[in-house]
Amino acid sequence: MGDRNCPVERTVNIIGGKWTLLILRDLFEGTKRFGELRKSLTSVSPKTLTDKLRALENDGIIQRRIYPEVPPRVEYSLTKRGQSLKDIFDAMQEWGTQQA
Repeated sequence: MGDRNCPVERTVNIIGGKWTLLILRDLFEGTKRFGELRKSLTSVSPKTLTDKLRALENDGIIQRRIYPEVPPRVEYSLTKRGQSLKDIFDAMQEWGTQQA
């Protein structure tokens, strides 16, 4: 059983998982619509993508903005809390580049 007070475990509970990390990677480039995320993450199902986006929104990592248009336009972007993960992603990218 893990230590719920462990900072690493808390971080992994929020950003762990393949799809979550890849969604965040895309959002570090800027605001994206659902279709843009779906196109970038070709093998994710729409349901899984929706579930991951909702979880990130509930954790305060991303925000969803709905525009009152027909059809409705929805955009996703990082919150300040989400932006605070940038150093972690930069370190992951650097490490991955060194391992190639």
